[in-house]
Amino acid sequence: MKAKYLNPFTDFGFKKIFGEEASKPLLIDFLNALLPKNDKIIDLTFKNNEQLGQTDLDRKAIYDIYCENDKGEKFIVELQKAKQNYFKERTVYYSTFPIREQAEKGEWNYNLKAVYCIGILDFTFDDYEKELKKNEVVHTIKLKNQNGKTFYEKLTYIYLEMPNFNQFENELTTRLDKWLYFIKHLEDFQTIPTIFSDEVFKQAFAKAEIAKFGQSELAIYENSLKTYRDLKGVIDTAFDEGKQEGKLERKIEMARFMKLENEPVEKIIKYTGLTKDEIKKL
Repeated sequence: MKAKYLNPFTDFGFKKIFGEEASKPLLIDFLNALLPKNDKIIDLTFKNNEQLGQTDLDRKAIYDIYCENDKGEKFIVELQKAKQNYFKERTVYYSTFPIREQAEKGEWNYNLKAVYCIGILDFTFDDYEKELKKNEVVHTIKLKNQNGKTFYEKLTYIYLEMPNFNQFENELTTRLDKWLYFIKHLEDFQTIPTIFSDEVFKQAFAKAEIAKFGQSELAIYENSLKTYRDLKGVIDTAFDEGKQEGKLERKIEMARFMKLENEPVEKIIKYTGLTKDEIKKL
C-alpha cells in the first residue's frame, strides 16, 4: 500500500515537520513534552544551523535543527538514522558550539544560557542498555558528581531511543508518548488515529501528507527517502556483529556510495566515522 504520510526519519521529512517556520508550534509542543514543567518554551527562533567554528570542518558542522527560545536558551535537535563510531563524543563536541558562541567581546562574566542537545535515534545504545539492564526510551543526561548531585544545570543531553518505544495506541498516556508514537508510526498511517484529535497534531498530519506536496517538494522527498533507505541498509549492515575488518569494509562501501550520491564530506564523516583523508582516497 502506498504511503499517505512521509517518513519522518528522512532529512526532508524531519525538517518538514519540525524545521520550517510554519512548523514552529509543532516543535515547541514536542520540546515541551520533553522538558520539565518549569522549563517550558513559549516561543522559538530558528538560528543559522551552520556553525562558525575554528576549522573548516567546524564551519561545515550543520545541525538538523538549531533554535533559541525566548529566554535565550539554545536547542540542538538532531535525527540519527543509524549507529556510528563516537556518536556520544560527536554530540558533546557539537554542544560546545552554542556554548562558545555566547562569548561576549570585552569584559564578560561567563554567565551562560542553557544548552539542550536532543537526539532522536533510530537505533539503540547496545553497550549502555546492557549496563542498565533495561530498555529505556528517554535518556536525560546532565553533568553530575560522584554522589549523583548535578554539578551544572545548564547543559542537558536528551536521547530518544526509538526502537525501544513499543507502546500501543491504547497505552499512550503522556504528551511525549503521543509524539513518539507519531514519529515512529507516521509512515504507516492511512488515517489519523483518534488519539491525535487536537490542533497541533492535525497540523502535523497536514504537513506530513504527501499528496499536498508540489512537484518540487515531492522530488526532493523521494530523493531523500531513497537516500535514507540506501544508507539505512548499508549502515545497519556495517554495524552488525562480526569481524572488525568486515565492518571497516562496509563503512568504506558506504562512503563510496555516499560520494557517488554527491553527499558532502562532513556528512560522510558523520555516518561512517572515516577521516577526511580516508574519504578523499576512495
